[in-house]
Amino acid sequence: MDVSRLRTRFPDGVATAKQLVEAGIRERTVYRRCLDGGPWQNPLPGIVFLFSGRPTRRQLVVAALLLGGPKSLVTGAEACRRHGLRRGLVRRRDDRESIEEVDLLVPDRRQLRSVDYVHVVRTRTVPEPVVRSGIALAPLPRACMDAARRLRTDGEIAELLSDAVQQRLCTVADLSLELESGSRRHTALPRRVLRAVADGARSAAELAAKRMWPSTKLPAPMWNVEIYTGDGGFLGVADCWLDDVAMVWEIESTEWHLSPAQHDRTVERAARFTAAGAVYTASKPRKIRTDPAEVVRILRATYAQAAARPRPPLVAARSTAMSVKPLSRRETS
Repeated sequence: MDVSRLRTRFPDGVATAKQLVEAGIRERTVYRRCLDGGPWQNPLPGIVFLFSGRPTRRQLVVAALLLGGPKSLVTGAEACRRHGLRRGLVRRRDDRESIEEVDLLVPDRRQLRSVDYVHVVRTRTVPEPVVRSGIALAPLPRACMDAARRLRTDGEIAELLSDAVQQRLCTVADLSLELESGSRRHTALPRRVLRAVADGARSAAELAAKRMWPSTKLPAPMWNVEIYTGDGGFLGVADCWLDDVAMVWEIESTEWHLSPAQHDRTVERAARFTAAGAVYTASKPRKIRTDPAEVVRILRATYAQAAARPRPPLVAARSTAMSVKPLSRRETS
């Protein structure tokens, strides 16, 4: 088979040795071309790259799926990124040449072990695939929980799970159902974080703020609530709201301001709160981590200021962003 026909048959430049033999190439020739200095590569058992250069991330993922065989799905961090998540998914490499792992979900009966950059997760029930750009992915709740089991800190898990909920790609209930229906291994931390997300934590910074709050000795606040004027005008979503004195505490995490326009909206929201009579204060996440005593001092002083003036007629309601389930975004190949 000539090169042009191979490119047509295997557009990603990835094939199994068996497929190449079926295409008319002798098995001995396939593996000879994969020897050092040859035009092809053999990155995984029985898998061939039909080129000699560095593979793209897509080619690595396609190779992993071919290794897994029929019904295998990409899950974990790789699947979460392909579903559209970006927060909490820290890329880790031990050295410049190593490749980030691909988590692969395969049927339990498939006798396949983790090899090289492919981390195999065996399951009794393989979910229906969600296909993105020709790549078979585990549904987002499953991908999130598989990723969460392998993340190292509660902050990373909070960023990941809250990103899925905030983007309305799934609900807290979807994530809870997946957590309860799957293996209980390595789920203690995800369970604790998911409870915080259900209570309104949307980021690692907010998780740290919630942990710090009891040291303020102030009344229990409401987290991530929509604030309205007395006549129903929407002011914005308050990170932390003390309803008895109409006080807003903002966790000013500019890390996630994706554009100047979004930053401007944050500033405008603060101005609306203040103009409507709310007492407003903000803290940087780093300050909460490095100098919590000073943050507590400022919060107590701000609360005293808010309590000293008449409370404006402002109304709080739980934000729907943490609970509304979207329409399905499944694609087909």
